[in-house]
Amino acid sequence: MTSTRDARLLALLAAIATAALWASPAAAQTTPQISGPIPPQGGVALVSSSADATPQQVVAASEDAGCTARSVWMARDGELVGYVVGAPGFVNGGFSSLVPAGALLLLCEGPAPVAPPTVNAPGLSCPLLPANNIWNTRVDDLPVHPQSSSWVSTIGASKSFHPDFGSGEWPPGSGSPIGIPYIEVNGAPKVAVSFGYASESDPGPYPIPANAPIEGGPNSGGDRHVLVVDRSDCTLYELFDAHPQGGGSWTAGSGAIFDLTSNDLRPSGWTSADAAGLPILPGLVRYDEVAAGEITHAIRFTAPQTQKAFVWPATHFASSLTSAEYPPMGARFRLRADFDISGYHPDVQVILLAMQRYGLILADNGSSWFLSGAPDERWDNDVLRQLKDLQGSDFEAIDVSSLIVSDGSGEARR
Repeated sequence: MTSTRDARLLALLAAIATAALWASPAAAQTTPQISGPIPPQGGVALVSSSADATPQQVVAASEDAGCTARSVWMARDGELVGYVVGAPGFVNGGFSSLVPAGALLLLCEGPAPVAPPTVNAPGLSCPLLPANNIWNTRVDDLPVHPQSSSWVSTIGASKSFHPDFGSGEWPPGSGSPIGIPYIEVNGAPKVAVSFGYASESDPGPYPIPANAPIEGGPNSGGDRHVLVVDRSDCTLYELFDAHPQGGGSWTAGSGAIFDLTSNDLRPSGWTSADAAGLPILPGLVRYDEVAAGEITHAIRFTAPQTQKAFVWPATHFASSLTSAEYPPMGARFRLRADFDISGYHPDVQVILLAMQRYGLILADNGSSWFLSGAPDERWDNDVLRQLKDLQGSDFEAIDVSSLIVSDGSGEARR
């Protein structure tokens, strides 16, 4: 009498013998030809094999026909019997040693996903997030948010827009550039930073050079943002309330590190150097992109009162207000499509068109409809003042929830 252990051993030996038989080239009569439509995006294909062959030969012939086969299926005694590519013999034990000529089903792999092209931002040596990031995604075809009228009214329907960037200093002689400055480095030495909100900050160290510009100037009592792009690995380092210390170290309220080639968001509930938990630099209006003739990203802006809530892609709120009339951090707005931009200076038209196509993202508490940008001596402040013609009523909030691919990612579905 055969024991259970002996039976299992015999079954395993039989499976190994069967697998060895499949691998034997002598088992096949000739190399088959596979004919039939192959789905270009992968999936099930009903094909015909011209000759008896081993499963491995069928797989190889399928590859020649344009199908990277994951499995091969044939009908036997009224049932489908499958051979799974790469599986051990005991998985494919029910499959015949030869696949007879005739009809077969193939499960074909689709093509490998192609990453969107990486294009450096004008005036920078790195991209400002992937091309499929929500910051870089057009929203001119998305529906108006149900809370649009309420949010616009709360921020200020009759409030004028303000370009919070330009050339020179304000007040004159203060050493305070107009806007949020940034600097590029190339593998600069990294220094220690200690944080007031350490539990929601990336510990670093940070490659901050001694001459790193500070928002508002060295004597500022404002947000004192410091933005550094390390072009050696396209990493963005941002600090809030940054203060240089002796020996090259810094203190800051909070800090965040972003891989500019990645769609990863901050952990939910975490701040960044911005109240919404977002990067700052990708939302700034910069002279180089206006001079290039196109802005292809959303623009950062502020509002006086926000909700104790955040929406994608934001990860943090900065309010105790719970009423739905207040916009949450991360809310997206756009300039109405019927707003006539034709009468404005060409530089301003570039900014207005970006507001229609890519919109604005609410990223911080501040003055109503203040648009964020980088200081640059090439700005013409008189031209930028044309943006003050805009009012809140020229804008509408939009619903971007249909673009979400997954939590924790800024990738936008298109």
